[in-house]
Amino acid sequence: MPSFDIVSEVNLHEAANAVDQANREVGTRFDFKGTGAHYELDGSTITLHGENEFQLRQMLDILQLKLGKRGIDIACLKIDPPQVSGRAARQTVILRQGIDAALAKTLTRLIKDSKLKVQAAIQGEQVRVTGKQRDDLQAVIALLRGAKLDLPLQFTNFRD
Repeated sequence: MPSFDIVSEVNLHEAANAVDQANREVGTRFDFKGTGAHYELDGSTITLHGENEFQLRQMLDILQLKLGKRGIDIACLKIDPPQVSGRAARQTVILRQGIDAALAKTLTRLIKDSKLKVQAAIQGEQVRVTGKQRDDLQAVIALLRGAKLDLPLQFTNFRD
């Protein structure tokens, strides 16, 4: 029986490369000289360090550009508001991974409401879709790509 999985994953190795590139760019830009502005990557959390909110906004633009060039969808970013204290400012950016329970329920509801002859089952941080015909599965993929969701989805493990 054909099936595929719906997941939301971020390639953390590419994210680390993007953060390194952004650090190099901030280190060489004239407007950041001597400010100590830098990025830190800890797991799936990126922390931006700068002197003020304006610098953090510029650093966030640089980071989004580098992530986009590395093939990471910036819709997976959860950007916290900046925290300014004295001459130091910090901002946290979280790379969201996995499908949480609420989004998984929304996906299964979308699939069931489409009246296609497929079944959707929540399996941890992914949703498995099975059906008798490959065309139905491809219709589900098209339906979900057209849906307005706040998290980028990937379709993996397609089995015939």
